[in-house]
Amino acid sequence: MSQISFHSPVGELSIAEDDGFIVSVDWGWGSLQEETPLLIEAKKQFNAYFDGQLKQFDLPVRPFGTNYQLKVWQALKDIPYGETCSYQDLVKIVGGSPRSIGGANGANPIPLIIPCHRVIGKNGLGGYSGGEGIETKEYLLNMEQLFK
Repeated sequence: MSQISFHSPVGELSIAEDDGFIVSVDWGWGSLQEETPLLIEAKKQFNAYFDGQLKQFDLPVRPFGTNYQLKVWQALKDIPYGETCSYQDLVKIVGGSPRSIGGANGANPIPLIIPCHRVIGKNGLGGYSGGEGIETKEYLLNMEQLFK
């Protein structure tokens, strides 16, 4: 598995590739660095995203999870840039409960590309497990509104 790390407005990010697919995006600096054409393209797209020039990532992804998680993550990819969707709205699309949607969001191995930050609670932002937590979620949502 190859990995590249870089600095972003939401902290250090590490992107991992396996067999031609992005398999994870993690906060923090990875110990092993190996650039590949796909990872260089991913970093380029992340920079364009944070500059407000990219509204949708165009990268091959292969998240590993349960069938239910995969359904939730696919639904997340359909939430447009600068928009939000509630946990309850996703229940209507994929089934389950708001809690199971939250669990799938928290297990998302490819945040930002699979935009789990766009899912909010009925009466607030809900949680966020990436970066600095809710502050990172607020930053991402505000950034997307600014560049929408």
